[in-house]
Amino acid sequence: MRKETNCLNCNATVLGRYCQACGQENTEPKETFWHMFTHFFYDITHFDGSFFVTLKDLLFKPGFLSREYMLGRRKKYLHPVRMYVFTSAVFFLVFFSLFYVSENDIAKADQRAKTERSFSTIKEESLKNAKTKEDSARIIKGLEFLGYNEIEESQKPDTVIRLKNNKSGFNFTVGGDVSKYKTLKEYDSVQKTLPGNKRDAWLRKVFTRRSIGLNEKYKGDQQKIAIELINKFIHSIPYLLFVSLPLYALFLKLLYIRHRKQYYFADHGVFLIHLYVFTFLFLLFYFGLDKLEKQTHWKGIGIVQTIFILTGLFYTLKAMKNFYKQGWGKTIIKFMIFNVLCVISLVILFALFLAITYYQI
Repeated sequence: MRKETNCLNCNATVLGRYCQACGQENTEPKETFWHMFTHFFYDITHFDGSFFVTLKDLLFKPGFLSREYMLGRRKKYLHPVRMYVFTSAVFFLVFFSLFYVSENDIAKADQRAKTERSFSTIKEESLKNAKTKEDSARIIKGLEFLGYNEIEESQKPDTVIRLKNNKSGFNFTVGGDVSKYKTLKEYDSVQKTLPGNKRDAWLRKVFTRRSIGLNEKYKGDQQKIAIELINKFIHSIPYLLFVSLPLYALFLKLLYIRHRKQYYFADHGVFLIHLYVFTFLFLLFYFGLDKLEKQTHWKGIGIVQTIFILTGLFYTLKAMKNFYKQGWGKTIIKFMIFNVLCVISLVILFALFLAITYYQI
């Protein structure tokens, strides 16, 4: 705290720790990095205990926080929006680091695939020449000694998309055969020579021109286009979730339309924000289990993950029951309808954002 009593922000006389005119804290303007970090963490989490109280009640009392907020009991809890911003920031930092695809990743995956094919050929040829079961056993044991099993294990499905570097055209195209056109100028020229009923329709034309433009921009390198599309789409997911929130709140408002005087649109929004925060924490833990399985190869983790998913579904169902105060029968029916609506709308949103991303790269 500064010894001087003049506010650095508005120059008023400060009587205490905070300026009574503008509210700024009377602290030294120059601060260490550690002080800046702790101050930031304090502002985000209200490190006076509200963050951990909120976290505990969120995880172990489904629907309770949303109910408390709606009833006006908010002082000891972190604001839902602030909780959402903090947890989503942490979640997407981890998410982007796990699912970012680089050319190096694809090159490594291709190399592993080539190595696997080589070992498969060696195994096949060797077993053909085996005369007895003992010979076959010795061949397999020898290949295991050379690391064949390890290579085979590494070929389990992963998040890397393997693409051939095909120069003839872009496989993701929507529209005509773009491989016939090298430039947009050539495509436009051909379209002008065609009669009106033979030309591409508006939407087809938009995507075809975009496909040709991408092939022209990346010189037909399918791999680079795919990497750019995947990474850009992944980074659009936070915006997709932001758009989905009011849409899902509308679904809940319609499902509980008979209680419209009791639950305002914002109340449904707060309930969903808490569910989103829980989902972020849930997925972080799930990704951790997935990483642990890859490191330890312990098959029991799969069972833990299954139980964890079922627990997450039950949590959502219980949260709806506790927040909306209806019986299990009505809650289950509305839960099922809500999930069907969410899946359908999510597919539409994914397709829409993918199309937008495709047009923006």
